[in-house]
Amino acid sequence: MKRTIAFTICHILFTIGLLAANLDSLKVAADSAYAKEQFAQAAQLYQQIAREGESPAICYNLGNAYYRQDDIAHALLWYERAYLLNPGDADIRFNLDMARSKTIDRVTPQHEFFFVTWWKQLINAMSADAWARLSILLFVLCLLSLAVYIYASPIWLRKVGFTLAVVLLLLTILGNVCAFGQRYRLTHRTGAIVMSSAATVKSTPSQSGSDLFVLHEGTYVSIRDNTLDDWTEISLADGKQGWIQSKQIEGI
Repeated sequence: MKRTIAFTICHILFTIGLLAANLDSLKVAADSAYAKEQFAQAAQLYQQIAREGESPAICYNLGNAYYRQDDIAHALLWYERAYLLNPGDADIRFNLDMARSKTIDRVTPQHEFFFVTWWKQLINAMSADAWARLSILLFVLCLLSLAVYIYASPIWLRKVGFTLAVVLLLLTILGNVCAFGQRYRLTHRTGAIVMSSAATVKSTPSQSGSDLFVLHEGTYVSIRDNTLDDWTEISLADGKQGWIQSKQIEGI
């Protein structure tokens, strides 16, 4: 029994090591192809890596490879995925904005309260993992401040320790809330990119429905209902809604 367990563990570790080595070799080959301006081959290799697990760097590199091929729709798709994984990265934000400027449709977001805008900016300042690491650091500092409050002799030092402990505890809670918000965005993805050169949005999930408006490749939409096989209900940032053929969009 013990030998069987040991053999299984060794087999799993060997498989993991083999997979990691294979991914490393694919990464080297993809980077080399990109450096030689063989962007189609680089995109194909990055795709193989992404199938084993998304990372901000690989999604970003895929976006670059597609952008250099003037495939704006796929570039935006992967830039959006990279941004979702690491919204605090300045390079990802810059390239995402640059790719968005190449799209045809101009969607003006609906007005929202400044607090909502500020809260979104705060959550998107860092990734979920970064917020989690910051929360742990703040909690450790909170415990140290609490120790100062408990064991320090001078009254003023105890007051400082208590005040810092309260502030750091509140910041720890805020950091955890932001981390949860980022994690929720990752696990409940509702964004999608229009992949067709032109897609007509209908009033009902049927070809016989009335034409509402036309969207072009690269436009960001939010998925409202995807329970049907062939049709998806979407909305835009300006409040427009309608049904689009599922094959014309790809979820982020």
